[in-house]
Amino acid sequence: MIKNISNCLLLSLALLSSQTLVAQQPKSDYNYSEAFGPNFYTSNGTEYRSASGKPGPQYWQNAASYDIKATLNDKQDKIKGSLTITYTNNSPEALDFVWFQLDQNLFNSQSRGQATIPLTESRYGSASSTFDGGYKLSNVKINNATTTDYVITDTRMRINLPKSLEAKGGKITFAMDFEFSIPEYGADRTGILPTKNGKIYAIAQWYPRVAVFDDVLGWNTHPYTGPGEFYLEFGDFNVEITAPANHIVALGGELLNPAEVWTATQLSRYNEAKKSDKTVMIRSLAEVTDKNSRPNKKELTWKYRLENAHDVAWTASTSFIVDGAKINLPSGKTSLALSLYPEESNGKNGWERSTEYTKASIEHYSTKWFEYPYPVAVNVASNVGGMEYPGLSFCGYKAKGGDLWGVTDHEFGHNWFPMIVGSNERLHAWMDEGFNTFINEISTAHFNKGEYNRSFGSKNSLTQATFNPSLEPVMNSPQTMRERNIGILAYYKPAYALRLLREEIIGPERFDVAFRKYIEYWAYKHPTPTDFFRTIENETGENLNWFWRGMFQNNWQMDQGISEVRYIELDEKKGALVTVQNLGKLPMPIEVEATTESGQKVTTKLPVEIWERNKVWTFKLNTTEKLTSVRLDPRNVYPDINPENNTWRAK
Repeated sequence: MIKNISNCLLLSLALLSSQTLVAQQPKSDYNYSEAFGPNFYTSNGTEYRSASGKPGPQYWQNAASYDIKATLNDKQDKIKGSLTITYTNNSPEALDFVWFQLDQNLFNSQSRGQATIPLTESRYGSASSTFDGGYKLSNVKINNATTTDYVITDTRMRINLPKSLEAKGGKITFAMDFEFSIPEYGADRTGILPTKNGKIYAIAQWYPRVAVFDDVLGWNTHPYTGPGEFYLEFGDFNVEITAPANHIVALGGELLNPAEVWTATQLSRYNEAKKSDKTVMIRSLAEVTDKNSRPNKKELTWKYRLENAHDVAWTASTSFIVDGAKINLPSGKTSLALSLYPEESNGKNGWERSTEYTKASIEHYSTKWFEYPYPVAVNVASNVGGMEYPGLSFCGYKAKGGDLWGVTDHEFGHNWFPMIVGSNERLHAWMDEGFNTFINEISTAHFNKGEYNRSFGSKNSLTQATFNPSLEPVMNSPQTMRERNIGILAYYKPAYALRLLREEIIGPERFDVAFRKYIEYWAYKHPTPTDFFRTIENETGENLNWFWRGMFQNNWQMDQGISEVRYIELDEKKGALVTVQNLGKLPMPIEVEATTESGQKVTTKLPVEIWERNKVWTFKLNTTEKLTSVRLDPRNVYPDINPENNTWRAK
């Protein structure tokens, strides 16, 4: 014991001596105890959520299925509807009330969302807007009995129950009538686009929806103010949309009565498209202005069904050109890609390629990650720049070429995040947008032999923007980010982080297996950030606490610098010693490329673990001649905020 104490004392003196030497170096903000501390996870696994990242053996989530009937009034731009909701309480506790989301109330002039829209241009609306929307609700029922025991607060409604809804399987039905005026520009989620041949209605977040009750927060009742999107329970949807007969109506589900709503010619083409790998024209541009291209009736009811989803959206217009093609899935099943767009979107490498893009995108993701589950994939040209719902996307009607591919691929990529993997995008936008942006990069490189592939940040040109010290952390909710920062923090930075993990830190083979497992484990469930972190660590065998802390939980900066290069015993034939400092708070692996006088390149890679207990690290380069330069991060793959100290050159 005494001997051990003596050794510890000698070691401490040696450490103090080395710290004196380090103190002479440039100031470092790095704290290895903070970066690599073992206390990243603040709670242990539970019976609901395993420490391995999987759903636990007693995992539960509630369910909500909807029967909706709605009518479009294209003269007044209004929707009237009725819905019945079957709600199942699978939680281990009885419920005395149920919360609903009323997203259309965002467009009420007195809403919290309207109050928080800045005077400057915002994606979510205009502070000077005179539109006054929101729901008018009536005839609210619980188990077919009328109730008035409910309270509406902004975009939330609490319905109190006459008796507690029992735990572990208790069922209840809610019913109500609703109506609202359709906003022309509804927070870039819903809207009305005037075109030469009629209005295009993009109808989304349009019916009262049950809020999520989970094991993390209980009731998720965060008000809808625009930036955060949605978090909903899974269930089945039966939807009937009645519209003027000259409209074509599409929803992201199976059309149950095609013979009633298509003409005989269109029905034949529609069925042909289901079997064709090439795009089939269902309603041509010439037919748009031909009254015989629609059934000779006053109005029609389009009937749709979508199973195991958490939302539905739809579109209607007199102006639609319609085409489609078969989507081939790995299991041998097929789905149907449909595109609906106006004359203004047709031609010049425009929307006539939308079905091709939709088909390619979904086939790629289905093969690479997880099979697409829906019977259709509908792409709609509208004044919504880009917004996703299960089986249906709204994309900007002016998009062409690479822009149309990009927005189509992105919006349909969302069918995996968050439509299949149902994360809480109201709070964790990066688990939705960031994951999707990441898989979009791989898809774009794959599409049509790289037709639209571009090097996204390969030279690390976005480092100064994505790691700016003034940014909020990625794990902030969208509502607590400046609007101009959401693109960086929800989309680009988490996508870059995943690409870095995949290509540099873990390796594509191991990472892809783990990422597929994450999708498989949490398909049609509600993962949290911790569930994702734990899954990747358990599947790959890597301790990535330092990475999650620096890249997601905090906005840490990376700054590695070369402080010294010297030859061993002043003899270049014995090799060189390179000293690197970690000056920023974010650790990363080291990659060094040395160039010799003869032009030979010598590359050395070191793992991030060298920073587990060091701020300065010296390693040997196995060279036998003089060096002309030594450079850190020669491929520009790491987010070094200060590249000026990355290169040493011989004097």
